Amino acid sequence: MTIRVLVVDDHELWRRHISSAVRQNLQCQLIGEAADGLEAVQKAERLRPDLIVLDIGLPVLNGIEAARRIRTSVPDSKILFVSEHRSPEIAQAALATGAHGYVVKSDAGFELLPAIDAIIQGQPFISARFGGNGFETARRARVPRETRSHEVQFSSDEASLLDGFAGFSAAALKAGSATIAVTTSSHRSMLHQRMETLGLDMDLAIQEGRYIWMDVADSLSAVMVDGWPDDARFRKVTATLIDAAVRASTCATARVAACGEIAPTLLREGRAGAAIRLEQLWDGLARTYDLDVLCGYSSRPALHDEEHGIFQQICAEHSAVHSR
Repeated sequence: MTIRVLVVDDHELWRRHISSAVRQNLQCQLIGEAADGLEAVQKAERLRPDLIVLDIGLPVLNGIEAARRIRTSVPDSKILFVSEHRSPEIAQAALATGAHGYVVKSDAGFELLPAIDAIIQGQPFISARFGGNGFETARRARVPRETRSHEVQFSSDEASLLDGFAGFSAAALKAGSATIAVTTSSHRSMLHQRMETLGLDMDLAIQEGRYIWMDVADSLSAVMVDGWPDDARFRKVTATLIDAAVRASTCATARVAACGEIAPTLLREGRAGAAIRLEQLWDGLARTYDLDVLCGYSSRPALHDEEHGIFQQICAEHSAVHSR
């Protein structure tokens, strides 16, 4: 039996990513895409899909209202919400529309395909992160969470990119841990300003050695040989930084946070293979050390169709994928 699927997300890269995941399931046939809530309702009524993968933060008509309308006009269509909203209350509201599942986008890398499989088999699916939040009465298909923390953020603009880095770094510093940030020199002061607005004394964090900043260009020159990441150089440079960050941490269990745009810089320069290899090296670090890694990519301009495989490979090297 073929399951006909409609994918709805206003973020083009995410829509492509989810559509690609749908195609990986041999039982599924992608029959359409939509970029806003009203278009989703209209296409659902016209195409009458078996499954609709639906975002919440949609223009024109939000996903929850779109789901209510779809459930009224196309009651046989099952709905799987895939949203960045992590609030249990929002997830409950989404499921209250009669939807069959809810996956947080950050966890989609390892929960999306199991969620689709579960719903095809007639089982509801609730993201594992909502355990203990009032979802116990629902039957849930669960998958193990990743033990490593190597996340990627695709941002619509420079401000969103820096906001993501600032929130990530500030959380670590406020917990008494240390942060390593590798950005372009033009982003350095803007990132510091954002962290100060979050209540951090950046001068003190730098003085204590708990905030370590490096320039992307300097970092690349330190780890690249003939245009390709050198494994030995990469391990030496990162081990030195991580060791310094751990020693500067004031919390009992030091877990270092590292964020930056090294691999994204290589991708912007057209060196996709080198960017992916660098992501693989960072992934190895995240599996080895008590290290949280956030890589920041710009999603503008959108990738062409022939480059979509690169986007998929980058996502595959991360434990979670975010969009801002």
